[in-house]
Amino acid sequence: MQFVSSELRAATALEAAFPRRLGDDVRMVLAILPPAPHAPTLPLSVLVDGEPVVIPYRIHNDEPSVAAEAELSTTQRAVLDCLYTRHHDGRLRQRRLERVVGVIQPWVAPFVVQLVGEYVDEILLAIRRVLAPELAVPHSPTDAVYARLAAENPAFVALTGQRVASYWDCYHRRRYPRLIDYPGHAWWQRCRRRQSGTTSRTVIVGQIQSAAPVMPRRVAETTIDCR
Repeated sequence: MQFVSSELRAATALEAAFPRRLGDDVRMVLAILPPAPHAPTLPLSVLVDGEPVVIPYRIHNDEPSVAAEAELSTTQRAVLDCLYTRHHDGRLRQRRLERVVGVIQPWVAPFVVQLVGEYVDEILLAIRRVLAPELAVPHSPTDAVYARLAAENPAFVALTGQRVASYWDCYHRRRYPRLIDYPGHAWWQRCRRRQSGTTSRTVIVGQIQSAAPVMPRRVAETTIDCR
C-alpha cells in the first residue's frame, strides 16, 4: 500500500508540470512510465500562459519501451520528452532535449530554459543550434513563446542567469575564456532583453562586463546539483 501511495504522489507531481488542459495527454504518458526508485526532486514553480506549473529538477524513472512510446500521439511524445529532460542521466536529458527543443509550445519552453541553467555543454549547443536562428527574428513564434515565458517569470530568468555564470566559472572557463562567449550566457542575455519592464544590473565577471548576476561559489555549491 505504501508503494502504491508513493507512486500516486509521484504521478501527481509529474502531472503538475504541465497545464491542466494537457491533463488527458499527461495521464496517458504517466501510464507507460516505469516505476521510479526515488520521487521527483526539488520542484520549481513557473507560470505558463498565466497558469502555475511545477517542474521537477530531477526524475529517476527508466525509459518506457519503444513499443509503448510508439502508441503515443505527437503531443504525448512531446510531454514524455519534456519529462525526460529532467532525468538524472545527462546523456538521456540531451537525447530527449534534441527531440523536443524544436516544439514551439509555451509548456515546452520552461523545460528548455531549465537546461540552459545546467552544465552540459552539448545540451547548450543543441539549444543554440535549434533556437538561436528563430529567436533572432523579432516577433517570430519562437520569440513570442520565450518572450512571454521570460516576462511572466523574472525570478526564474534571474536564477537561470546565476546558474549560467556559476557553471561557466566552475566548468567552462578553459573552453570559453570569456563569459560572453559561453552558449548559455548568450541565450540568457537574449531572454533577459525580452523581459518587458525589467532592467539588467551590470556586473563585472573576470575581464568582461556582463548583465548576468554572479552566484558566489559557496551559494552555487549549496543550491546547484551537479549531476
